[in-house]
Amino acid sequence: MSKYSDIHPQSRLNRFPFTWFPFNLLRGLILFAMDLFRMLSGQVGRSLRLQLMVTFAFCLAASLIFYSLSSAIFGGIKQEPVIDYESGVQRIDNAAENMARILSDDYHHYNETEKQSPEAQALIEKQREQEFTEQVQRESSSNRYKIMVTDLSGTVIYKSPNTAETSIDIHKTIRSSMDTRRQQNLTRRQEASSLYPVTYKTKPAYLYVSGIPEPNISYKRGESPFPMVGAFILFIVLFYFVTQKKMRYIEELAGGLITIATGNLNSRVPERSDDELGSLAKNMNLMAEKLQLKIEEERRAERLKNELVTNVSHDLRTPLTLIIGYLRLLNDRNYETEQQARTYLSIAYNKSEKLNSLINDLFMYTKLTHQDIPLNKEGIALNDLLEQLLEEFVTPAEEQQVILSRHIPKEKLFVSIDVDQMIRVFENLLGNALKYSPKPGVITVSMIKEQRYGIVRIGNKADELTEQELEQLFERFFRVDASRSSDTGGSGLGLAIAKSIVEAHEGSIGVEQKDGELVFYIRLKLA
Repeated sequence: MSKYSDIHPQSRLNRFPFTWFPFNLLRGLILFAMDLFRMLSGQVGRSLRLQLMVTFAFCLAASLIFYSLSSAIFGGIKQEPVIDYESGVQRIDNAAENMARILSDDYHHYNETEKQSPEAQALIEKQREQEFTEQVQRESSSNRYKIMVTDLSGTVIYKSPNTAETSIDIHKTIRSSMDTRRQQNLTRRQEASSLYPVTYKTKPAYLYVSGIPEPNISYKRGESPFPMVGAFILFIVLFYFVTQKKMRYIEELAGGLITIATGNLNSRVPERSDDELGSLAKNMNLMAEKLQLKIEEERRAERLKNELVTNVSHDLRTPLTLIIGYLRLLNDRNYETEQQARTYLSIAYNKSEKLNSLINDLFMYTKLTHQDIPLNKEGIALNDLLEQLLEEFVTPAEEQQVILSRHIPKEKLFVSIDVDQMIRVFENLLGNALKYSPKPGVITVSMIKEQRYGIVRIGNKADELTEQELEQLFERFFRVDASRSSDTGGSGLGLAIAKSIVEAHEGSIGVEQKDGELVFYIRLKLA
């Protein structure tokens, strides 16, 4: 049994943590690569510019790969034979170098610190000359090279059997040798030579080797326009198909824009990406939505204007017709007694007052709607203002058997308001409650503090209203009872004026219905 058999497996892992290090490192690298790929793909997905750059790079890489492969294939098919003499010249140089190495001072290695006897040195020189002679015979017989050893002036002091020259021009030979090697491709058959400085019989000399280089047949890859043309066509085709989806999306956006421009504001373009095109689609939809809302508001304003003209014409015409009728009776003296004439005159006067009140309400509403009336705000305790107003309504309420139930806190709630305008709001709400409450009845007035706002509630028992009627209560000339006119009710502008005044104070006004009670509430910001 192993001596580690009693050790827990996890303990064995902790004992040899280094065995897991390569795997953890590999796992970390893989996770890092995945996170980097997700990050880059996210960046590319949000940028159309990066998408085009990646697409261009991909198409270019594919085209270069195609060009390389097609060049190799077509170049191999269209190979052309080429005769060159470079390898032959190289062989002449190799032969000259081998023979020059024999004549070099360090060819036979020996300890230079040891003094050689004259007999030993003579023996070494003899061996060198013999070996050099054998090498010359081999090269001159097999390769038919001309081999010569000259002194520094160019006079031949040793030559191969197939050589007839007795001297050479050293300067011309060096130039010819350099010109031959300077040529990149030797395709013309011509004599090549190689010249090496050597030591021959203990004297400086030149080794000259020349000959006609042997030809070598090689195959040169042919050239074809197809790889270049094919790579260009492949780039165009790949770029077209890769960008086709984006181009279709752009065309779709253009078509959607044309549809919206023709007036179909209900049309929307799809938002299919997170890049600039997706942002463009989102802005186009937002533009269509705002245009639609603006047009609807303009249509509603036009409709309300027409309704205003119609309602004003009706409400002005009714009292004006009565006034004209009674004045005509008075003018024609079509009455029996002075008492009847005074009655006619009183009715005409009352109708004139009604007409004047309607015109004043209409003028006030128009100015408030266009914010032409400046607000003279001042700080005041909302509690005191309500108490004062309620005291003024006590007597009219008692006459109509209505009880005013107050729930006003003692804590002073200060607001910054135009007192005259806000009194008009509260008087309108209290007047409506008093006018339309059942007799006998109760009107409840309460006030609470809610965070940074003061809220006033005025409620009374009333008939059940529909949701649509509740929403239209603050519209101008709206009356719950359609048969009610300015003779039996108000001008229909009171609640609309109240709403405009409250909103001008950056507050809000609303209505709610609960347990058979209609409650109006006003929310004002505390000072």
